[in-house]
Amino acid sequence: MTSPPHHAMVRVFQHDPDLFGRMAPRLGIAVPAIVETTPLLSAADGSSPVACRWNTQLHLKTAGREELQLLIEAQDRRDPDKPMHWAHHVAYMWSRRRLPTCLLILCADAETARWAEQPVSSGPAQPPALTLHPFVAGPHNLPLVTDQDEARTDPALAALSAMMHPADPAVGTALKALSAALRALPDVLAYPLTDLTDQAFALHPARRAWRELMLPVVREKEYRRAHAEALADSARESLLLVLGERGFHLDEDMRRRVTGCHAPGVLRHWLLRAVTARTPQEIFEDR
Repeated sequence: MTSPPHHAMVRVFQHDPDLFGRMAPRLGIAVPAIVETTPLLSAADGSSPVACRWNTQLHLKTAGREELQLLIEAQDRRDPDKPMHWAHHVAYMWSRRRLPTCLLILCADAETARWAEQPVSSGPAQPPALTLHPFVAGPHNLPLVTDQDEARTDPALAALSAMMHPADPAVGTALKALSAALRALPDVLAYPLTDLTDQAFALHPARRAWRELMLPVVREKEYRRAHAEALADSARESLLLVLGERGFHLDEDMRRRVTGCHAPGVLRHWLLRAVTARTPQEIFEDR
């Protein structure tokens, strides 16, 4: 299934987990300075009510040695059912890892962003049993980055700002600044942001301008994608071989996770675990 365009914003944080720490002061989010960010490994096959390839989960450490976790999701329109799901996901992460949990909603239009900012309560009005206060980033509080020096300083933030302002009259200038910043980066850093920006503009006229600016990179990206799939196939084959040699039998859920995973890094992670694991369950557990 192809990822909807607005979910490209979420994937920017998978590419650059430290972005939230740099964004928080700009958004007026009152959290202590974040000194370390670690992505949380989770299944994307439905085995967890929170796990989804279209959200990002981060473990944060602050300068005051406080530990937090952050769930990041994207929203492209008003949906009265979503706040209940957000509250459920936050509560699940909180109870699972026993750490304070925050929620960041990313929106590409100001109306949806202001809707998502509203606190949501459950229970009697005085007092409600549960109240959710999401953090929200959108075009109303994250300005469009049009300056080339600023884009070079923080390409991930520049890319995210462009994704949140697809119809802004100055988006062409912003894309030129972003393309210049990406061309100055090593390939491993430039290609993901190039791809995500292209995906985010799938439904907007600005995509044509972006492709004209980055056509050589886009062509190379197609090669890289094929190469990554080949790496995933090789890692999957090695994993299944080690599992067979060790006499491990995978249940249907585990086999579906292996065959459905296309991320070489995750497959290699499971392969390393498979060498020393005492049971198949240890290979796939969320540590």
